[in-house]
Amino acid sequence: MKTLPIGTSSLNASEISLGCMRIAGMAPAAVDALVSTAWESGINFYDHADIYGGGKSEEVFSQSLKRLGLERSQLLLQSKCGIRSGFFDFSKQHILDSVDKILTRLDTDYLDVLLLHRPDALVEPEEVAEAFDQLKQSGKVHYFGVSNHNPSQIELLQASLPMKLEANQLQFSITNTGMVDHGLNVNMEIPRSIDRDGGILDYCRLKKITVQAWSPFQHGFFEGTFLGNPKFPKLNEVLDVMAESFNVTATTMAIAWILRHPAKIQPVVGTTSPERVKQVALASGVALTRPQWYEIYRAAGNTLP
Repeated sequence: MKTLPIGTSSLNASEISLGCMRIAGMAPAAVDALVSTAWESGINFYDHADIYGGGKSEEVFSQSLKRLGLERSQLLLQSKCGIRSGFFDFSKQHILDSVDKILTRLDTDYLDVLLLHRPDALVEPEEVAEAFDQLKQSGKVHYFGVSNHNPSQIELLQASLPMKLEANQLQFSITNTGMVDHGLNVNMEIPRSIDRDGGILDYCRLKKITVQAWSPFQHGFFEGTFLGNPKFPKLNEVLDVMAESFNVTATTMAIAWILRHPAKIQPVVGTTSPERVKQVALASGVALTRPQWYEIYRAAGNTLP
């Protein structure tokens, strides 16, 4: 598994992350099989959030680490906070309280990365700065980032923060390509030319912020996977043919497509299948050519000007 730094940090992270959103209700043996397969496949970066399973996902993960005998120091753990029932909360006290609870559930003294989970319209950057500084000084969090933020929202936070934001988790997949569509259709009066996120991909590249792609197999907003989906016959045909040429699966190709982008995007894969984890990990060794990348892009129904 190839590695990459998270932003400008010293973290040496696997270029693919295992997302732990769906593990809360799994049997212990199934969680162990998933985590051990990910680890053996070279994945050392594990993504959590305090709302995943109401916190249960973090608990079952830490219990699995104990059963497997995996050392905390070998792993990179990331979690997110800020989403509450019916509202968002980036207040200082909520951030501090959330991290303490996350650390308890993960049974660890520190997080490698903490992300703010979706923007809070009532955010007071100075409060976030105080919370982050306290967490940094106490050693509870080493690095910080955001999720689903646009450039101006990041700039607003960054202006008050004593440390750099290192990551931004955003939805991106072959069928969710808004981050690149508008850049390919500049100066055109068509829907694909609309910049809905403030040029977030180019912004993150310029600021050396790692983009983490969530739901890399989903189409729409949690509408299901596009793999094998009859709504995407051409895409699946191209993925299958190309996968055969690399002696891998369409699952591998979907992640290889994301990894091919020069922004060095880190896919966060939320599968609960050990077999799919193995297929995903193979993407680290698949190098798509520029024509192949564009062929997959077009097969998803995207048009070029």
